Amino acid sequence: MSKRESDARDKLLEIAATLIAVATDDRGTLAERMSDSYPWMLALSPADRETCARELLSAARASFSTHQPYLALAEMTSWFETATAIAAGLGSQPVEWLDLTEPVERPGS
Repeated sequence: MSKRESDARDKLLEIAATLIAVATDDRGTLAERMSDSYPWMLALSPADRETCARELLSAARASFSTHQPYLALAEMTSWFETATAIAAGLGSQPVEWLDLTEPVERPGS
């Protein structure tokens, strides 16, 4: 096993340990329990926390059953980066699109 594979396996086992702890806790909703273990989830809206919790569980189950740690790790990273961007204020401003009717000048043409 390569170091990269070993690291991915270790991270997956950390996720498994956290999910087992969350699943055996009987206080609050799944999203609330997961937010206690992953505080970055608090940057998400309540609806997004619910979606995140479900998607993380699904990805973890798929990873465990297929022995492919990247599925859970990619899902975790994606949600973490989304929460980080929201916490930084990204996405709260309306997008200003470029006017596609104006010609685009290309270098060297």
